Amino acid sequence: MLHRSISVVRHMLAVFGVLASVGTGAAMAQSPFYQATAAEIAGPPGTLIRSEPMLFAPLGAQAWRILYRSTGLDGEPIAVSGVAIVPPGPPPASGRSIVAWAHPTTAVVAHCAPSLALFVFQQIQGLRPLIARDAVVVATDYPGLGTAGPHPYLVGVSEGRAVLDSVRAARGMPGVGGAGNFAVWGHSQGGQAALYTGLLAKRYAPELTLVGVAAAAPATELVTLMGDDFKTSGGKNLTAMTLWSWSRVFGAPIDKVVMPVALPVVDVLASECIESIFDIVERRRTEKPLEQNFLSVPNIATTEPWKTLALRNTPSALPRSIPLFLAQGSNDDLVQPAVTRAYFQRQCQAGSRVTMLLMPNVGHGFAGRDAANAAVNWIGERFAGNPAPSDCGRN
Repeated sequence: MLHRSISVVRHMLAVFGVLASVGTGAAMAQSPFYQATAAEIAGPPGTLIRSEPMLFAPLGAQAWRILYRSTGLDGEPIAVSGVAIVPPGPPPASGRSIVAWAHPTTAVVAHCAPSLALFVFQQIQGLRPLIARDAVVVATDYPGLGTAGPHPYLVGVSEGRAVLDSVRAARGMPGVGGAGNFAVWGHSQGGQAALYTGLLAKRYAPELTLVGVAAAAPATELVTLMGDDFKTSGGKNLTAMTLWSWSRVFGAPIDKVVMPVALPVVDVLASECIESIFDIVERRRTEKPLEQNFLSVPNIATTEPWKTLALRNTPSALPRSIPLFLAQGSNDDLVQPAVTRAYFQRQCQAGSRVTMLLMPNVGHGFAGRDAANAAVNWIGERFAGNPAPSDCGRN
């Protein structure tokens, strides 16, 4: 029984992208810090509303919890929260480069924001080597996590705008020096966010210079992923969160595709955070009824309006001027390796320079951790102005 329990935990870790280093701490209670009035939200996207210092940043860095202005799905002004980490010492005359971290799934409700997590710094993959390279790291929560929800889960434009505005906000933090060069690095949902950051950057934030996009096991072909995910217990968890979020964000009729007996289970899953081993085990128990009764349609990925929404949030190829780093584990049963390889090939066909890191015996949950050093080194080369390598034609 003990061996079986350990196997279940490991499987669920792999599904959700929650690493063992996260620990077992629950999220802190939300505070008034996250609540912004209409008057506070009014202002240019990417400007700070407020910040507060945080303790225990690694390597002597200074960290702040931040609340900044951004743009909602309908063009409305919104507030978004996150964390900014600045290396110790004065910045160089040219300012410090910025790396935007885009996090994997933590859930879809406000109290599940990474900036509220006890071990937030351990969740940012590559943070220590990035600080050692004198880079500023900014980590958005995405809209609706921390701030009022619901979170637009797997909605690329929402994620990309939040990332870009987090970089804008970080430029004004003490010790940054106002540098405009940045890279984006993300895992899973954050991989999708990183790709959309690249797609939106030139139009949405033309004053910033994006030197490269790095993504581990990114959510790309959502129609394929939604169809595949339903086959596993962890995939049912993610499908439930997607349906719950999109029904509220886009008004899609969830009751037309989810059995009435399953709707209360979906609601509970939407309220549970993914931060620790205990959370994962608890979600596994919550999800169990969905293995018997869940969808009332054969395939949510081919049912409207869900299919159209999935296609709308599937990233196209990046502009060829943006170098791309992709990482993928061979044992990933959530984002299938073939899906990431197909995106790699499309990017190559677009004329881009793409590095593709294939990691043997690595599952979904550990893709960000195991790719972090390679991603950080690749990002460092882009900041140094060195030509980007390419694996196009080799894989």
